[in-house]
Amino acid sequence: MSTSTARLPRVRASELVGRGWLNTGGRTVTLADLRGKVVVLDFWTFCCINCLHVLDELRDLEARFSDVLVIVGVHSPKFVHEADPVALAAAVQRYEVHHPVLDDPELVTWQAYTARAWPTLVVIDPEGYVVAQLAGEGHAHNLEALVGELVAEHEAKGTLRRGDGPVVIPEPEPGTLRFPARAIVLPDGHLLVADAGHHGLAELEADGETLVRRIGVGTRGLVDGGPDEARFAEPNGLALLPEGLRETVGWDVLVADTANHVLRGVRLSDGTVTTVAGTGTQFLVGAPDNVLEGVETGDRRGAGYDGPAVGVRLSSPWDVVWFEPWQAFAVAMAGHHTLWAFDPVAGTVRHAAGTMTEGLLDGPAREAWFAQPSGLAVDEGGRLWVADSETSALRVVETADDEADDEARDDPTGSAAGGGEVRGSTVRTLVGEGLFDFGHVDGPAAQARLQHPLGVATLPDGTALVADTYNGAIRRYDPVTEEVSTVATGLAEPSGLVVLADDASAPQLLVVESAAHRLVRVPLPAGVGRRVDDGAHRTQRPVTVLAPGQVRLDVVFTPAPGQKQDDRYGPSTRLRVSSSPAGLLLDGAGDDVPLTRVLTLDPAVGAGVLHVTAQAASCDADPAIEYPACHLASQDWGVPVRLEPGAPDVLTLPLLG
Repeated sequence: MSTSTARLPRVRASELVGRGWLNTGGRTVTLADLRGKVVVLDFWTFCCINCLHVLDELRDLEARFSDVLVIVGVHSPKFVHEADPVALAAAVQRYEVHHPVLDDPELVTWQAYTARAWPTLVVIDPEGYVVAQLAGEGHAHNLEALVGELVAEHEAKGTLRRGDGPVVIPEPEPGTLRFPARAIVLPDGHLLVADAGHHGLAELEADGETLVRRIGVGTRGLVDGGPDEARFAEPNGLALLPEGLRETVGWDVLVADTANHVLRGVRLSDGTVTTVAGTGTQFLVGAPDNVLEGVETGDRRGAGYDGPAVGVRLSSPWDVVWFEPWQAFAVAMAGHHTLWAFDPVAGTVRHAAGTMTEGLLDGPAREAWFAQPSGLAVDEGGRLWVADSETSALRVVETADDEADDEARDDPTGSAAGGGEVRGSTVRTLVGEGLFDFGHVDGPAAQARLQHPLGVATLPDGTALVADTYNGAIRRYDPVTEEVSTVATGLAEPSGLVVLADDASAPQLLVVESAAHRLVRVPLPAGVGRRVDDGAHRTQRPVTVLAPGQVRLDVVFTPAPGQKQDDRYGPSTRLRVSSSPAGLLLDGAGDDVPLTRVLTLDPAVGAGVLHVTAQAASCDADPAIEYPACHLASQDWGVPVRLEPGAPDVLTLPLLG
């Protein structure tokens, strides 16, 4: 195919405007400074799991084209907390962003480049023209091909400039912990901490400060073995196996090794680390090779994946907890907005809840929507509590009653996870409104607001505590009164909670204060906490104004140089559309193959969110290649819309164009 078919019309790139710069040594960077380089703008926000995936995809590209390519992160925040420059600086360090970052809190540059989704990538050629815009993740191969072509073209023209880019990486502060994520109490009273910023585990004395040992060498990687050779990548969740299972499986602690997309088992006696689930390759929704041949059950759109645990791809597992009703570990699979079940004895995993559509929808577990589930806890009544971070929600998974469970187990077509049952589970939202509503408001749960919570724990009195991460607070939910209160504030991104005492009259709480790089004890007041009302918020992302009635949705996908869409083994594209509220979309909802669809929007509803999921596969175009490599691009858009007569009746979303 010709190069021109993969390029946008020649349009001058807009200047990079924001509050300031990170990773430049205090220097302001202009497009004139970058002339002669291939530039990739990465529009991101640090709450977004897809954005974190793209950061990982860009690492190899940065290394390969280090002297001709400059990646510029444009941080355009979703949440109020993300607009805090101190929080942004911490996130740049936490996720090891090693390129210049423009702080764009007012979304000035975001709007100049008409971005509609996090993440969005914009490619600028060495002469300062925009040549491509890509939304979502899975573009690593396409970017590599396009950058390689631009380098060759502009080197031949004499418009390419080689040499170092404008990046200055500050040295990290030394400390025992670096961005810790979770902690658990070990049988001997020590604490085991997921030391995410050090890419390993830290065992501490009961005081939470004295280091006993490290498990993992401290650099990013996926390596099994002893404590001095194992490698992790941003581990988060931790859970002890039930005592009776430890000897059976040969390890004691399950670790959600998030950026490696795997689960690891750790034997405490000698610190040996073993990969027990996942392949180390990310599960991309819609990809044809997510599971081993012959082990998939159900519908490839998300109704069910299961099989040998080490043969099924996972996607950013964030937390784990033993869930007795499933006789398995529940896994918060933040990367594609689902819950999974891992049976350590059988060595299997099963998709348990969520459709892989990002949003807030209650109902039967397999039909519910989640949005980056990030924290899990189980109460004495056998309910699974979920901190659903991107919807700023507290949710609960309730299992069927005993009689229904018995009937389900007798049904060979059921969806058992190990010895338990997931089919009868239902999801219910206790606090939270949706993807774009958040804040710090206490009171009746229906009016209460959280801001990107990452952790949850339950107390003996039946209440639940929430690590309300972006509010820097600990919140309490009372299921009897259905009230939310605040028990602590002023914390630096609390992400994990450990209840240290079983005495309901005097519980003690250990908080993993991630951005302060420490564990801290927080006293819990008896009864309810105080009420706080710092206001409810909606994201400042601009609303898209559309005409009521019929609107044409166009998702633009143009294969990268050397690639073509290939339908030899079935459709290469897929489009799923829904809305919140559901009544906004009178017609056009559901799944189909074409990337163009006519929607009918109800003028009586007036406003809402269109949820659009698009996938497109492209393969090597050279007919001489016997087994062409294929690559999947995918993106979920949550597009806030308002209906007004006379507004545009076309919504264009670039997947790759």
